[in-house]
Amino acid sequence: MVEGLFFTYGSAFEMWAFRVAVIALVSFLIGGMVLVTRPQAEVIGHPKGLFLLFMAEMWERFSYYGMRALLIFYLVQHWLFSDSEASIIYGAYTALVYITPVVGGYLADQYIGQRKAVLFGAVLLTFGHFFMAFEGGGGQGDPMINVFWLALALIIVGSGFLKANISVIVGQLYSRTDVRRDPAYTIFYMGINVGAATASIICGYLGQTYGWQYGFGLAGFGMLIGLVFFVIGKPLLLGKGEPKDPEKIKGLKEWGIYGAGLAMVLLCWAAIQYQALVGYVVGGFGGGLVLYVLFTAVTKLSPEERDRIFAAMFLILTSIVFWALFEQAGSSLNLFTDRHVDTQGVNASMFQSINAIYIVLLAPVFAFAWQKLAQKGAEPSTPLKFGLAVIQVGLGFLVLVWGAESAGVNVPTPVLFIFLVYLLHTTGELCLSPVGLSAMNRLSPAHMASLIMGTWFFASATGNFAAGLIASATGGEGVGEEAGKQVVLDVYSTVGWYAVGIGVAVMVVSPLIKKLMHLDTLADDDVGDDLEGQSQAGIEAQEAGVHPATSPQAPGKHEQNR
Repeated sequence: MVEGLFFTYGSAFEMWAFRVAVIALVSFLIGGMVLVTRPQAEVIGHPKGLFLLFMAEMWERFSYYGMRALLIFYLVQHWLFSDSEASIIYGAYTALVYITPVVGGYLADQYIGQRKAVLFGAVLLTFGHFFMAFEGGGGQGDPMINVFWLALALIIVGSGFLKANISVIVGQLYSRTDVRRDPAYTIFYMGINVGAATASIICGYLGQTYGWQYGFGLAGFGMLIGLVFFVIGKPLLLGKGEPKDPEKIKGLKEWGIYGAGLAMVLLCWAAIQYQALVGYVVGGFGGGLVLYVLFTAVTKLSPEERDRIFAAMFLILTSIVFWALFEQAGSSLNLFTDRHVDTQGVNASMFQSINAIYIVLLAPVFAFAWQKLAQKGAEPSTPLKFGLAVIQVGLGFLVLVWGAESAGVNVPTPVLFIFLVYLLHTTGELCLSPVGLSAMNRLSPAHMASLIMGTWFFASATGNFAAGLIASATGGEGVGEEAGKQVVLDVYSTVGWYAVGIGVAVMVVSPLIKKLMHLDTLADDDVGDDLEGQSQAGIEAQEAGVHPATSPQAPGKHEQNR
């Protein structure tokens, strides 16, 4: 144990990780306040509204990831769910987080506008995160568990309204041809990753060391700070994000939209308790979407447009495999780290920050590498990148299995292998996530772009729900620590080899899928000037630190190679 000025730490490494995270968060808070309060209309070449949105998003991600780092432990250790039950609840929760932005984005586009949708979402999120701090006595028989279900429902719907729309306002601050759009999104997404990285360390440490209410309470306080920034800074948005047709929400109609949002909270409150319902919705509605898209492509589109839709559907189905394994991070991998890894005195939840830190470090490297390879005509095609992504996520688990078994199942696994698994998963994410968003935009006819983007996010929801099912298979309660560890490693070995095999198969057929994309005849007017579905682009684990293309390029060396 290491005694600090205010806290006691499990090791010197934990102490310095916590201090660096606090310093980074406070520095960005002070810096953001200085930038948005300066008298100039623009700061470092950008409107001050960008930095307002940066601050709001940073604190929203702080609250979300602070809660996420602790959630699986809270379910298992406080509410006393089994590993399997907790993993399925976690999977259902993350799946719903991917579904609700489709509704939140639609209501904002059609009725209340992005600014009011973000504000409504932020209010729901603030209440949701604060309700998480009311923990009661624990155990599933405690009536306070109903407050916990309500908290999750509020966070799910709040995320749907906020995350679906805040990144849209970023784009609205700039004209379509403004060269500052790309740097603006880069700055904005830096806020996402700063919030995610610092939250896992700070909230994770407080929650696991001093009590759940401290970790969850701080996450709620972070969301409140983001809400205050957004409300006070309204003039900095320059009137952007307002309703397209104010007549649609005159009188009590606007309150009707908010009422619909509260009805969604009640629906999610029920669904999160009966996780099978989520599976039916994801599978049924998602499958229906795919069939409708394919039917439309076959019956109403030209042969080239039809082929592009087939290529998009292939990429969408491949992404399900990736997210099903990638999203083990918050559930089974989090529990494995806590129970079976030599963490050097560091709380397991703090390791949830590794992915966001890797993204900050590696996203510019990947962006630079793709650009240089494109200039040489050597950039991998989109389906080839997808295959590489699935292979890497599988290899991450195989490396962990190898490291654990090499060290011995009866001894703690060296923490190095946790850093390696997250490294491989992050490089896989950078090969699939931003590339996938761009591909959906590129391959969709203008009149189907939102539909295709909705299908992409339903696939992400399906992957998250499948992740819960995979994580539930790792539950080894009652068989002893060593046997339980072997159960997890066996599951990881199985899914790892399957992923490598699927990834290789995707790479083998990638030339055929690339041919279906017809990139040699792709023109700008196929998809419009701006990214359809951009309202969903702010969802975490989708932007991967790199924003999707805001303006498709004319066909040329770069386009023909993707």
